Order: sequence, then structure tokens, then C-alpha cells
Amino acid sequence: MKETPLIEVKSLKKFFSVKKGFFGTTRYLHAVDGISFAIRKGETFSLVGESGCGKSTTGRLVTRLLEPNDGTVWFKGQNISHISDNQMRPIRKDMQMVFQDPYASLNPRMKVKDLVAEPLLIHTKLSSKERDKLACELLETVGLNSIHAERYAFEFSGGQRQRIGIARALSVRPSLIVADEPVSALDVSIQSQVLNLLQDLQEEYGLTYLFISHDLSVVEHISDRIGVMYLGSLVETADKDTLYDRPMHPYTQALLSSVPVPDPTLKKERIILKGDLPSPVDPPSGCRFHTRCPSCMEICKQHVPIFREVEPGHEVACHLFDEEC
Repeated sequence: MKETPLIEVKSLKKFFSVKKGFFGTTRYLHAVDGISFAIRKGETFSLVGESGCGKSTTGRLVTRLLEPNDGTVWFKGQNISHISDNQMRPIRKDMQMVFQDPYASLNPRMKVKDLVAEPLLIHTKLSSKERDKLACELLETVGLNSIHAERYAFEFSGGQRQRIGIARALSVRPSLIVADEPVSALDVSIQSQVLNLLQDLQEEYGLTYLFISHDLSVVEHISDRIGVMYLGSLVETADKDTLYDRPMHPYTQALLSSVPVPDPTLKKERIILKGDLPSPVDPPSGCRFHTRCPSCMEICKQHVPIFREVEPGHEVACHLFDEEC
């Protein structure tokens, strides 16, 4: 029998109303527009793309910090798309987030032990002493010293603060962690330490990650499968090795060509995309990438490409792979 994915997203949409003009005409920003993917238990699925493509909004929809306009989110076989806050409360214990900015995500007035133990206060009936003990153990788990528990967040570096955020997410033993750009605000020398920590914790606790990033070199280090987003839509998904070895969508090819190569003697052809990212308030007709695509055809301007499996486990939304083209 086929295993049920831990998380499954189907035709998910999220629009935000935007008022423009003197008379306040309402238009809609298409933040996430009909994406579908599934994440199996124990794997890391990464979403990549330019800023403003809808990655972070997707993460918030998956954890129900935002409610979708359309489509469904299934978690452990349950449709959580539109359930009430009271129904969602026990499920939140099983899905946690690690946020992008460790400086903004931690309350500077709270001691570290209280920050880490806060989810325990909400989701468990542990005593104050038991919560403090578990908080100290979690700090040790993420590479900090338990004596740090009495300090405040502003006394720590960015990398240490992100470790505190990870410890807080771990406190209620979730199945899923949504990591929203967890290393983008950190120095490059610290990024690898945090990524290695996330991988070690995944192995130790059997965690599943939805990892969100714009940095393809970071994604390559941690991912099992990758989804590439452009202007609110998924354009390609594949396992890590396939995507990096044989990218099919022109946008994915352009993104990968921009990844720096550590060997200065190795020449790499760079694909330069023309124009700017279109507005999500007024997206282009047909394929949303056609205004910047070097392989644009007439059909691309008129018809939205179907997101389909081109080869086993490799899905692409591009007219270049239509049988009639």
C-alpha cells in the first residue's frame, strides 16, 4: 500500500486584496496560485525562487498561520485547510516554524529558558521545574550551554539566536518543521553549522522539513527534493540530484547558472534573464515566465502550461515538453 504523505498540498491559492487609485479600486495580489506538492515523512522538501515568488506565504499556509482562498492542505491524512482555531490548536504541536530573522523572532524581554519553554506552557501540562529542565536539555541539544538559560536573547549572536529558535521549535517534538530562510540572515561561516545541526536533528528525531530558501547552494546541501517557484506557481519539482544535473525548465536553468563555483579556473556559462519580475498583482497571460524566457514561443503567451510529470519523479510546467510542440 502506498504511504500517505505527511503533508500534501493540492491546488493551493492565496490572494491578498490591494487597493489602488483615488477611488480605492480593489485588485488582488496572486501570492500563491494553484500549487501542489507532497512531502513524505522524514524527508526535506525545499522551495526555491526569487524574492516575492510566494515561498514564505506557502510556508505560512501549510502551518495555517494564513488561511488559503482555495485548495487544500492535508496533514497526516486530515484536511486542515479551513478548520477552526480550536480544532487547529492540538495540531500546531505537531508542526512548528523556524523563522528567517533570529533577531526579530525572539522576545528580548524573556529569558532564554522561557523562550524555549513557551510552547511547553501552551501545549503540555508540565510543571515549571519540568519545563525549565527540558529547556536546558534542548539548549544542550542544539549546541548551547545550559548556563545560557538565564540570559536574554539580545546577549547572543545571530547564529546562537537561531539555535535558540530551533530549540524552541523542537520543544514539543513536532513531526514537521517549516524552516523559512533559516540561515539567510547569518554569516556564511555560521550557515553550514546551522545546516549541519538541522540535518543531525532530523536524523535524531525523525523530523520532516519544508525548507524555504532563495540560495541554491544552501538548498543543495540539505534537500532530498526541490520545488522551484516563479511568481506564485511551481515550475519544476525533482529530487536534488536530478534537478542539479538535468534542469528542464528555462527558469531553473537560469537560477542554477547563477550559483557561484568555488573553482576560479572552471568556466561556467551564465544565463542572464531579461527584464524584471512581473507584478503579482497583474501577472502575464499564458506562462508567467514568458516575458523573460529565452525559449519563449507563441503558445507560451496564450496558454498556461500544464504542470506534469515529464519523467519519473520529475515534474515541469513548460510548453517545451508538450507532445504537440
